[in-house]
Amino acid sequence: MTALVREFTPTLYSAPNLWQQLGIAERGPKLYQALHEGFSYSVFDKLATVSMLDKKQLAQVCQLAPATLARRAKLGKFTQEESDRLHRFATVLVAANALFDKDMVATKRWLTEPVYGLGDKAPLDMLATSAETQAILDLIGRLEHGVFA
Repeated sequence: MTALVREFTPTLYSAPNLWQQLGIAERGPKLYQALHEGFSYSVFDKLATVSMLDKKQLAQVCQLAPATLARRAKLGKFTQEESDRLHRFATVLVAANALFDKDMVATKRWLTEPVYGLGDKAPLDMLATSAETQAILDLIGRLEHGVFA
């Protein structure tokens, strides 16, 4: 008699992380190359789905005019600058999602509502520059470590 044994893989390792779900390398040369070449349009669709934002709101957050978005959909990819803006949003999304223990509903609420530590601005309203994005990431880091000052 032969016993069938299934291989055990902890869910920590079997479930794709957000970067994998988005189809974006987390860091390193693959990320840099993708940014230089421009993200595939599918990254935008995946970001909208994963973040639970409607496409219009995501386009506004990433400073993509409706006509530009339509052209990118036809072309199938974004420019380097547009990809960088999408990456900024993705970075904040992943960090905030980790802060809220992968609870995307809580993550979305935090991203869309005013936050005291950001001068009562919503994080989604502060993604226009890399400095503002860094302020959001710094706040997330402080919250993760219990540093409130």
